[in-house]
Amino acid sequence: MKYTAFSIVALLSILICTAQEQDKKGNDEHLIRDLRHAAKEQLLEKWYPLTLDKEDGGYYSEITHEFKVGEEHNKMIVTQARHVWTNARASEIFSEKQKYLKYAKHGFEFLRDVMWDVENGGFHQLVTKTGKPVLQKGQEKTAYGNSFAIYGLAAYYRASGNEEALELAKRTFHWLEEHSHDPEYKGYYQSLNLDGTPIKRTPDFPSTSDVGYKDQNSSIHLLEAFTELYQVWPDELLAERLEEMLILIRDTITTEKGYMNLFFEPDWTPVSFRNKSREEIQQHYYLDHVSFGHDVETAYLMLEATHALGLDEELTLRKGKKMVDHALSTGWDEIIGGFYDGGYYFEGATELEIVNDEKNWWSQAEGLNTLLMMEHYFPEDPVDYRNYFDKLWVYTQLFFMDELYGGWYEWGLDAQPEVWDDSKGHIWKAAYHNFRALTNCFLQLEEAK
Repeated sequence: MKYTAFSIVALLSILICTAQEQDKKGNDEHLIRDLRHAAKEQLLEKWYPLTLDKEDGGYYSEITHEFKVGEEHNKMIVTQARHVWTNARASEIFSEKQKYLKYAKHGFEFLRDVMWDVENGGFHQLVTKTGKPVLQKGQEKTAYGNSFAIYGLAAYYRASGNEEALELAKRTFHWLEEHSHDPEYKGYYQSLNLDGTPIKRTPDFPSTSDVGYKDQNSSIHLLEAFTELYQVWPDELLAERLEEMLILIRDTITTEKGYMNLFFEPDWTPVSFRNKSREEIQQHYYLDHVSFGHDVETAYLMLEATHALGLDEELTLRKGKKMVDHALSTGWDEIIGGFYDGGYYFEGATELEIVNDEKNWWSQAEGLNTLLMMEHYFPEDPVDYRNYFDKLWVYTQLFFMDELYGGWYEWGLDAQPEVWDDSKGHIWKAAYHNFRALTNCFLQLEEAK
């Protein structure tokens, strides 16, 4: 289906006004009901138990647009651990506790018995369907992958009380401490060899390669993982590393304008191509741009870490608000709604320019979560976060949520209608971002009642 700008704006306006009127009358009851339905019937019940690989363990990777098991099933630690986390969390929220714990246990056993490297420690980044390591150069092990292992294991322990899960999470934390942590400049090296030694970047690396750099993405998810682990294991060293990551992300990785730089030298000097030609900047887009989705997500993750540590939230909240406001003022589609993928501050320019106007599913999910959180903290703010939330919720329902087959499209159909029959799941896409966002939103609304 193709949409004209006029038809989209008209439809959005009607739906937003209707939703706001319903919420006004029902004290958000209608919204809570829709969010719950989207999280459970349209997401959880589509993914599980369909994705459980009962032959080789873990979860299937490729899920077709019709929610059938596909054919490509290399298994990545990130996705496998996210499935564990999602089911563990579902067991705490919904009444079918034992069912979701069973699904989480299925994934935990695959992490424990297959993805953990018995010889070298740490989790393999990628294995085949049957569990044979796929050793991709520069990606044999990653801090990012191991962070999600901690995240899933800690959540599973909290939900189930399984001591093996907690011990494996602790072991992973100590493995990262020994191999990936940088005692001099702080933070963690992302790219690791099979034995855990950090990969040092050399002049012969392709300029477009991210291998050997430190980065914001592994940093924010280490923050997320350490927060999850600290809530079930309040260890002194873990607390030190959690606070270290919070301060690093808030005060070094995030710029004064309110967005994060993406990649860094070991001493946290940002990787930048601003003094290069537009062609070179575009060629290195992955390494250097403003990622609105990561910024709004990180505002939430920083505040979550601050609360876990019992720290005063004022500075973190102020910085997080700045990040969200920057994303709204520079990366929000004022006509249709939704967060764009990326922008850039070109040298000599005072205004940010959108250089990638595509919209991915996870940015919109994280936007829903963070916008509602900001509305809670700043209900009278002139930015009017609730208005943005309402617009994003309607936009997401229209252009990301598949009412026929369930799940979310990877890209917004308003700009890319051709993706409607792309896979709903692959090694980089499961149900973690949107499940967390939807449940966080309805739980927050229920608590406010």
